[in-house]
Amino acid sequence: EDQLVETGGGSVQAGGSLRLSCEATRLNYCLAWFLQVPGNEREGVASIYTDNGPKKGTTSYADSVKGRFTVSLDNAKNTVTLQMDSLRAEDTGLYYCATGGLYDGVCRLRPSKYSVWGRGTQDTVST
Repeated sequence: EDQLVETGGGSVQAGGSLRLSCEATRLNYCLAWFLQVPGNEREGVASIYTDNGPKKGTTSYADSVKGRFTVSLDNAKNTVTLQMDSLRAEDTGLYYCATGGLYDGVCRLRPSKYSVWGRGTQDTVST
C-alpha cells in the first residue's frame, strides 16, 4: 500500500518561512501539495512531475503562492519538499501531499485527480 508522510509543520510569524517534506513509499506521476482551511474546500498549492522522462521536475503553482513557494524533488529519498517563504496569515491551515494527478499529460492541482493522500500537517502563520 502506497503511503505518504508529511513533516515540517509548525507556527511562524507573517513574513517568515516554513519547510514541509513529503516522504512517499512510491512516487507516481505527480506529487502535489494542498491546503485545507476549516470550512473551505481543499485547494491545490503546488505540484511537481516525479516520473522519469523529459517532464520530470516540471512544477506548477497556484497564483496565490507564485514567487513565494518552491516545490522540489529528491528522487533518492522519494521525498518532495515545499519551501514556503514570505508567509501570510492566509497560508494558515492543514497541508496535505498527494500523488497521482496526471491529466492530459499535465500535473493538475485538482484534489479529485489524486488518489493517495498523506494525513496532513498543520501550519499556522500569525500576524
